Amino acid sequence: QVQLVESGGGLVQPGGSLRLSCAASGFTLDFYAIGWFRQAPGKEREGVSCFSSNDGNTYFSDSVKGRFTISRDNAQNTVYLQMNSLTPEDTAVYYCARRRSSEPYCSGYRSMQYAFDYWGQGTQVTVSS
Repeated sequence: QVQLVESGGGLVQPGGSLRLSCAASGFTLDFYAIGWFRQAPGKEREGVSCFSSNDGNTYFSDSVKGRFTISRDNAQNTVYLQMNSLTPEDTAVYYCARRRSSEPYCSGYRSMQYAFDYWGQGTQVTVSS
């Protein structure tokens, strides 16, 4: 059974950091692109980062570039999203998702959310003083 479980969210002050985890089960991360998405209240869900499995490249939206990093631990079958220099605009529910097996890459991940076939339940990140 394919599952993605996010953890690591919470309340943090502006300028702080959090590391989100996306633990996968029922499949091996090696063969799938994994994306991180977020949805703030009243806004559409947006892609923030992606880890490509076919070449190991990483991708970031302009809003998080230089502040967020994404990494994968094959032994733990987990993808991490390290978030630094957080601002209130980063407040959202964060989701990780697995892209379908025929597309082990990140190209178009922000506009092609329909290409991600399994999603986690989300973890809340709140940035506030």
